[in-house]
Amino acid sequence: MYLDALVKVPEAHGKITFRKKGQTTYIEFESNRIYVPEKKYTTVSRKTIGKLIDSDEQMMQPNENFMKFFPESELPEERDRTSRSCGLRIGTWVVIRKIVNDYKLQEILGKYLPAKDVGLLLDLATYSIIEEDNRAQHYPSYAYSHPLFSDGMRIYSDSKIGEFLRSMDEEVSVSFQNDWNEERNHRDRIYISYDSTSKICEAGDLRIVEIGHSKENVETNIFHYAIAYDTKNREPLFYELYPGSINDISQLQCMIDKTKGFGYKKIGFILDRGYFSKENIYYLKDNGYSFIMMLKGKADLVQKWVLENKGTFETNRVCNIPAYDVYGKTIEKKLFGTDQKPRYIHLYHSSSLEAHERKDVEKKINQLTAFLTHHINQFKEFGKGMETYFELHYDEHAKRKENKKNKEDNGQHNTRKFVFFEEKMSVIELELNLCGYFVIVTAEKMTAKEALEIYKGRDASEKLFLSDKTFLGNHCLRIDSDESATSKIFIEFVALIIRNRMYNYLKDAMKEMAKKPNYMTVPAAIRELDKIEMARQLDGVYRLDHAVTATQKTILRAFGITDANIKYRAQEISRLLETGI
Repeated sequence: MYLDALVKVPEAHGKITFRKKGQTTYIEFESNRIYVPEKKYTTVSRKTIGKLIDSDEQMMQPNENFMKFFPESELPEERDRTSRSCGLRIGTWVVIRKIVNDYKLQEILGKYLPAKDVGLLLDLATYSIIEEDNRAQHYPSYAYSHPLFSDGMRIYSDSKIGEFLRSMDEEVSVSFQNDWNEERNHRDRIYISYDSTSKICEAGDLRIVEIGHSKENVETNIFHYAIAYDTKNREPLFYELYPGSINDISQLQCMIDKTKGFGYKKIGFILDRGYFSKENIYYLKDNGYSFIMMLKGKADLVQKWVLENKGTFETNRVCNIPAYDVYGKTIEKKLFGTDQKPRYIHLYHSSSLEAHERKDVEKKINQLTAFLTHHINQFKEFGKGMETYFELHYDEHAKRKENKKNKEDNGQHNTRKFVFFEEKMSVIELELNLCGYFVIVTAEKMTAKEALEIYKGRDASEKLFLSDKTFLGNHCLRIDSDESATSKIFIEFVALIIRNRMYNYLKDAMKEMAKKPNYMTVPAAIRELDKIEMARQLDGVYRLDHAVTATQKTILRAFGITDANIKYRAQEISRLLETGI
């Protein structure tokens, strides 16, 4: 990330080099030299610290690496603005301020950060919610036209933001989570939905970033980010960061220990199929925690239970769960041979899901059939995935003609001639017979309806991740230091707390409405509320530009805010900008 500032090219004799690429000249700093005795030469490690902006090689635009290697260099703290925008969009900020006050976020953060840093942190969180972006270089443009939490509503430059992210101690996020969870309700029985996502990080040399498989099954530089979410009170509780090479199954036990450390006792966990293992089930039991877990549909146990009960509940009206358009049945079975008592297995069937899955299976088989047909009488071999559904037959004695293409293909193991194939009908028919079924297992006794209702509470945590990537701009972190990464994730967590509360306010209000207006979603509400503006007049004083509309009043009512509150906040903002107090 390049900073919005200009500095002189540092005088570091013998360590500064210039590398031209296209029309841009990049400045590199020699960060290390390592002598390799076996090969008898020295390897040089260089880092890009900025790019040249003039032809006489005097001035440069720095990036975050520059501040790492030249921390004594001074950069402008405030953005060079002759004035603030003549129109300030205040509606969404007023809503966010109310949520910040309700949750006492300023007080909690103020225990561990100076007041000016608390304001900047909340401004960055608000920026990511309103603009759906997390790039520091775009923050000053947002700050130019919005009220701010910073002292005196200062507009900080992106270089100041980069310095702030690098300087924030990791203890701040740990202490904040401790205080945040101490304030939560520990007396009531709650279910915690735990889920993780992978985040791509372009800087592969960060401590936490490793080669791993993203949720899209792409191997790249990633780290994992997990959130524990209280489905009863609809609040995120805490988050975890762990390296990209660690899978979900391995991480779960660490999360259970962390939950215990936060003092939660009367809880159960809602988990998806990725966390299922014998060790995890027993670890939950040993720590006194209940669980509700989805099982993988292709697991042998699941197939056995479904086939044993197929035809016994799918049309039985007693088993109907109309709220979710499914039929469900509960049986008792042991998950593992070493189990002391059976678990509660909830089997479900959905007609609409069956139609969708059958269509996908048929489409997949037809595509594979067309692919195999195209390669008949060719020297080609296929992977194990193809052998799952087809018997593949080869001519072991056929010899291929030598030509230029064959020579290029040598070493690729296409040594047998593929002649024909047959469907494994029993395998395909089994997959078709299992379409439309899914299974949930619970540690405690409950009906199929109760288990499904609780598991559906997990939808809220999945929407939380969706909002994180889609509406906070956090699908990718644009940083190149460990300190900046942990700081940015912490700010993201604070933003999630605020945005999640906005979502719940709007959702609860919409339940009470006869009609479901399209402006009661968070993105639509932000767009509408940002139309509430203050304009700067000839005397230099900001005043509310126009009255609050009927649509805006409806949205504000969901948050417990009236047009009178807007007028009061507008006067407060005007006074602050005029006096700085």
